[in-house]
Amino acid sequence: MARVLHRRLLLLAAAVAIAASLLRPVTAVRPFVLVLSGDDFLKDSAAHPSLPSGDSAGADADEWDDFADDSPTADPLLSPSSWVPLLDPTSPSPSEDEPESPSGALFVAGARAMLSAASAGDEAAFATAAAQIEAAAAGGHPGAQSALAFLSGAGMTRPASRSRAFLLHKFAADAGDLQSKMALAYSYFRQEMYEEAVTLYAELAEAALTSSLISKEPPVIEPIRLHSGTEENKEALRKSRGEDDEDFQITEYQAQRGNAAAMYKLGLLYYYGLRGLRRDYGKAFNWFSKAVEKGDTRSMELLGEIYARGAGVERNYTEAYKWLTLAAKQQHYSAYNGLGYLYVKGYGVDKKNLTKAKEFFEIAAENKEAGGHYNLGVLYLKGIGVKRDVIRACNLFLHAVNAGQPKAIYQVAKLFQKGIGLKRNLHMATVLYKSVAERGPWSSLSRWALESYLKGDVGKALLLYSRMADLGYEVAQSNAAWILDRYGDESICMGENGFCTDMERHLRAHALWWQASEQGNEHAALLIGDAYYYGRGVARDYERAAEAYMHAQSQSNAQAMFNLGYMHEHGHGLPLDLHLAKRYYDQAVEVDSAARLPVMLALTSLWIRKNYAGSFLDFETQPNQVHFIDSLPEIFPIVEEWVEDVLMDEGNATILTLFACLVTVLYLRERQRRQVAAANPQQPDGAAI
Repeated sequence: MARVLHRRLLLLAAAVAIAASLLRPVTAVRPFVLVLSGDDFLKDSAAHPSLPSGDSAGADADEWDDFADDSPTADPLLSPSSWVPLLDPTSPSPSEDEPESPSGALFVAGARAMLSAASAGDEAAFATAAAQIEAAAAGGHPGAQSALAFLSGAGMTRPASRSRAFLLHKFAADAGDLQSKMALAYSYFRQEMYEEAVTLYAELAEAALTSSLISKEPPVIEPIRLHSGTEENKEALRKSRGEDDEDFQITEYQAQRGNAAAMYKLGLLYYYGLRGLRRDYGKAFNWFSKAVEKGDTRSMELLGEIYARGAGVERNYTEAYKWLTLAAKQQHYSAYNGLGYLYVKGYGVDKKNLTKAKEFFEIAAENKEAGGHYNLGVLYLKGIGVKRDVIRACNLFLHAVNAGQPKAIYQVAKLFQKGIGLKRNLHMATVLYKSVAERGPWSSLSRWALESYLKGDVGKALLLYSRMADLGYEVAQSNAAWILDRYGDESICMGENGFCTDMERHLRAHALWWQASEQGNEHAALLIGDAYYYGRGVARDYERAAEAYMHAQSQSNAQAMFNLGYMHEHGHGLPLDLHLAKRYYDQAVEVDSAARLPVMLALTSLWIRKNYAGSFLDFETQPNQVHFIDSLPEIFPIVEEWVEDVLMDEGNATILTLFACLVTVLYLRERQRRQVAAANPQQPDGAAI
């Protein structure tokens, strides 16, 4: 509704103003920032039973000892239910060391066939694959039960059943399936069952953090949003094409010519797997080493981290200490955090030294390094080398949380869950645990979904994004919904019987947009409002449209404010109230200056309605006249097509601009001639001016 309402008003001004004056679409969910007041802190938390003493060696100390040697026994990436070995031929199979069960073999065959069928758009093959997965689930395979729960919840090759999906996820989760635990935790979260949700998310968040220690991988990068508003996010997608991207090729050429900054950038791209590149620690190490030889000091710290992690090289704490020390001398303050960690653990140094560790953490924290804030907070929380100060620890953690430090987010979630230093708040604990859990290895599905989309394999991309949406990922929910809306005429959506009907596709997209809007996606809330306002895939319901716009408006969305003003102005789903309408219009301009022109026209309409009610100017009250603004949608597609195909063409736009300038000059010259003629009535025609 937002975009259409804006264009209705802009068409009143001029065709040229249509493209320039539309409100900018929302490109991403607003960043999360944790802000606490004094009421959130406990005044006396030093004696909490969950806090160990500084020299405790009991079970509680192990639970809170962030500096313990974490050595989990299983990698979640290699669990029997993981889809990664199915997507990546180079990934080791979980069944290499032990014989695979019949149900496990059936699940693997069915899952591979399902992915292949989604790529080919083969509804018969998809149904056959689903039957194989169902047979494996009947044999008790947790991965098959999890996949079948996903199919049942989405209504693929079977009637949609949330209750059956929940039951299957419960069976799989009880058998240890982490993806089903994610789905269950998200289901509890949506129902505000925080006692159940926080327990599952806490376990998953811990698995997400410890899995990086096994795989020696850097933090997971956030998924790419395929769309910007209702349009494809071309710039973000262009930058995600890996080695085919022109910018990457230029950087690689510069690095090969000896440019140290380009070498460092290439190292980062390979180390973190950015811009569509596969992680390659060997290449990252190679480029960082070459950059250091060329004098790039930033690469020293990364070399230290690589040696400490053993990522692509044999783990060597002595080398890690050497490179981190060199980086610290060049005032790369995050290197101080790494040095402090080595002194706490006693790795690569003569012996543990908590005094030096604290000094290094303080230097890092004073220079706004999130890891320094976090590690210093751990020392104060546990009283390691310092006097315990829980409130100070909480404040240090909060600095790190708002910088996005995953371990700090996990620690603050635990404080909220247990009521240590902070008042017990299960809702906040659940939200924070969820944000960490979503960084787990199961998030790698987003990479494969994006690769599939970039290769034109939209069916496979939709299936993978839908799977992640089932686990509660907001970006995946909006991506899957956008694909359903954009590619509705193609055979990519699997329904209850074969391909989706239009109704099935609309309802599935609607459900996904709704889930995304619940998680703070204001653009999704706008689309939900549009669906109810116009009756797209659902029955027209102005009141529910207003609810959705209210949800987007609560997130300071200018388009939602404009829509609410329009609905108050016309009494659609909201009371007819011109004063409230004006208030919402004014708020839209305050939030987004791009709303100035449509709001000005809307306020003009309000002024006419208020001062000339019942006159010929008030089309709303004239039964024999067509309301001009509301008649515009009938001609709008024609005008829009002309604007996009003719006006927005670069060459035509230049010609039309020059033509407009020429017309303006001719008009001004003609007006000047008439003014002179009026001032000299006796001057004969044809006389010089």
